[in-house]
Amino acid sequence: MVWQSFSDFIDMGGRGAFVWGSYGLSFLLMAAELWLLRSRRKQSIRRLCQLQQLEQQKD
Repeated sequence: MVWQSFSDFIDMGGRGAFVWGSYGLSFLLMAAELWLLRSRRKQSIRRLCQLQQLEQQKD
């Protein structure tokens, strides 16, 4: 495709809402996945520290 202006590029031949909406949703889902991974990692580390403390208390 050849675009004559930036607004033509954004419009994407009348399909701009679908195209940019798809990019936006993909970005949002990837950001959510990264946030969830970080949250789960912190939770796992916290749980491992608790288990280590319990193990040390037994000894």
